Amino acid sequence: MNIYRKYSDFKGLKPVVTIGMFDGVHKGHRTLLEAVASKANETGGEAIAITFEPHPRIILSKKDNGLNFLTSFDEKINLLEDAGIEHLIVIEFTKELSRMSADDFVKEILVDGIGISHLIIGFDHSFGYGAEGSGETITECALKYGFTVDRIEAFVFNGSVVSSTIIRKMISSGDLEGANSMLGYDYFLKGSVIEGEKLGRSMGYPTANLKPDYPYKLIPRDGVYAAEVLVNGELHKSMLYIGRRPTIEKGLGERTIEANIFDFEEDLYGGSITIFFRYRLRDDIKFDNRELLRKQIEKDKEDTLRFFE
Repeated sequence: MNIYRKYSDFKGLKPVVTIGMFDGVHKGHRTLLEAVASKANETGGEAIAITFEPHPRIILSKKDNGLNFLTSFDEKINLLEDAGIEHLIVIEFTKELSRMSADDFVKEILVDGIGISHLIIGFDHSFGYGAEGSGETITECALKYGFTVDRIEAFVFNGSVVSSTIIRKMISSGDLEGANSMLGYDYFLKGSVIEGEKLGRSMGYPTANLKPDYPYKLIPRDGVYAAEVLVNGELHKSMLYIGRRPTIEKGLGERTIEANIFDFEEDLYGGSITIFFRYRLRDDIKFDNRELLRKQIEKDKEDTLRFFE
């Protein structure tokens, strides 16, 4: 996939374009991208996706509390490449850009900058200052500047419209199975291994404590998960804990992400790992004492192994 940091750098024939943030690059996004590739093939043009960096909400939000996304920019790049897009144009998002009218955006960037031939947009897509670029506005711009437009219907899976917002809500609420089904892959989390308090080791279950690479990465709901951990190109079965260790901590402890990697003895401190969330086992629970916690962890391991079997 060719990546352009300036839209003026792209030079292509009959560009077929789609625009979006593509957070998560889920099944709905892939349907849209497939339509772009199909149209480009049909017309002898080139398939192009336009996205923005950083995310507009990071620039426009007065506070960053509660800002969470399914993918970092680099993760999104990899997923878009896997989806088969030929060209990706990355436009720097600024407050100045946010004030650009829909007509100016179309004229300056899509028409004069890229030379658009055809635009394919999602069912709920809008752009321009105040999201004024509705379906009607886009149609008017297309007639005015001489390109064509298709609007793709919503992608529905198991009776629900697939969207990044819905997937984020699912992951936050603990519906991992539903989220993974809409994503089309297992949700994942990348980060570096940091030193913890070694409480898991004291109970016979040493853990790798993860610090996420991307500060805005959505962390799934507190609880215990069956997971696989990618270390140096190899996947290892694991049980994963996310929570504030209510049995151990007297007050509201710091939220931790801890992976007990089965049959693994290597020192991972300072290294990078990726966690793939396969199945949610249970909520986080406060036990009366550490022995009850240890017995539950033992059961969690049995349940995790049973899941992988």
